[in-house]
Parts: sequence; structure tokens; C-alpha cells
Amino acid sequence: MTRYKAIISYDGHDFAGFQRQPHERSVQEEIEKTLIKINNGEQVVIHGAGRTDSGVHALGQVIHFDLPQKRDEEKLRFALDTQTPEDIDFISVEEVDDKFHSRYWKHSKTYEFIVDIGRPKNPMMRHYATHYPYPLDLKLMEKAIIKLEGTHDFTGFTASGTSVENKVRTITRARLEFDENRNFLIFTFSGNGFLYKQIRNMVGTLLKIGNGRMPVEQIDRILIEQDRHLAGPTAAPNGLYLKEIRYEE
Repeated sequence: MTRYKAIISYDGHDFAGFQRQPHERSVQEEIEKTLIKINNGEQVVIHGAGRTDSGVHALGQVIHFDLPQKRDEEKLRFALDTQTPEDIDFISVEEVDDKFHSRYWKHSKTYEFIVDIGRPKNPMMRHYATHYPYPLDLKLMEKAIIKLEGTHDFTGFTASGTSVENKVRTITRARLEFDENRNFLIFTFSGNGFLYKQIRNMVGTLLKIGNGRMPVEQIDRILIEQDRHLAGPTAAPNGLYLKEIRYEE
């Protein structure tokens, strides 16, 4: 068997998420259907570095899979790119060591969250940016977002019902930028892993702080008291992008 690593992007609007699930359209299922064709009807299972939820997009998701024969990397990429649906793109394909695992090899992830603060909103971006039509103080949000950097227990920013016991994660970068030309806020978070709906809950909290309905110090309180009820609402998924995954050598 030969193992291949691929970097893919996809428009998450029409997917129920990355992971295969019954009676729902998923990124995993669409790619595996294409790989079956390429592999002469034999089943191929792909493994992703992370599971994006329904409506969430990816610019740099990483997957790996095994094929029984060695293939030309560019020909394989082209075949996958042209035979999968148009809302999936294969950026690169490369042969890797058979010990490589997209999920379990040590890596860091970078996510972006785009908020359209234009009034009126941009209708062309309705599936690709979350609209927020209320006044915002960006300086307050910039002070608050820095507090999320570092190693913390993020229980207070996790969706209830998650099965993960250890909720300690490290965020190495948390930044907010304003794209004046498009009236977009761009939140960027990099770290060694993120909990279920953690980023969407952090963005929802930061927007509430920017709107003056929570103090900047609310971030400290949420991290200390680990109470989800202290945080803001969960932001909609359409503004979230898995931007990049970097593996340690």
C-alpha cells in the first residue's frame, strides 16, 4: 500500500460536515466515492485532520488515504480534482511515509472567522460570512481577544454535551483585523486543537463585548469559572474557515 497526503479546500454550504453520516451529504463520502472509481471499484477510506461542521468551509483541510499501487502525484491530484464535485478542490497530493496520520501526527490548526458588518449586508457573501448589523467597538474586541491566547481550560467556550474530557487547549495566536474595503471583520485563531464549537462561541462572545453588552473582563471570568452560560451566543457556521494545518517535522 502507498499512503498519500492531500490538501483540499471545500465550500461547506451544501455539506452536512466533513465526516460521513447516514442520509447526509458529506465531504468524506464524496471523496471516497471518487477514490472507489480511481481504485477499480475497491473501497478506500480517507482520514481527515479535523471534522468541520455543517456549513463550515475549508481552505486547507488535510486528509490521507492508501492506494494499492504507486501513482503519479500530479495525475492523481488532477483525477481527484476533476472527478469530485465542484465544491471540493484538490490543492496538492503527495506520497508520504506510511506512518503519517493526518489526525494524530502533531500539528497546529489555523481558523478564520469572517463577519460582515456592512449595512446593508453583502448578499453575495451570505453563505460565506456571518452578518452582524449592530454597532461595534473594535478596540474593546482587540483587548478581549488577546486574553484568549495561551493555555487555558476552554470549558466555558465549549458546546454542552461534548464527550471530550480534557478541555485544556493552547491558542498561540488570536487576532482581529478589519477589512475596510469589504466591511469585514476577520478573526484568526491558531492553536494545537479546538473544541466543539469553541471558535464560534468565542466569536459570539467577542461580538457581544464589542457591542457593549459584556465587559472585556468577561473573557477572564469565563476561563476561570468554566461556565458556558457566561459566554455569548454561538456564531453561525457560515463565517468559519479551516485555513491551514501545519505538521511538526
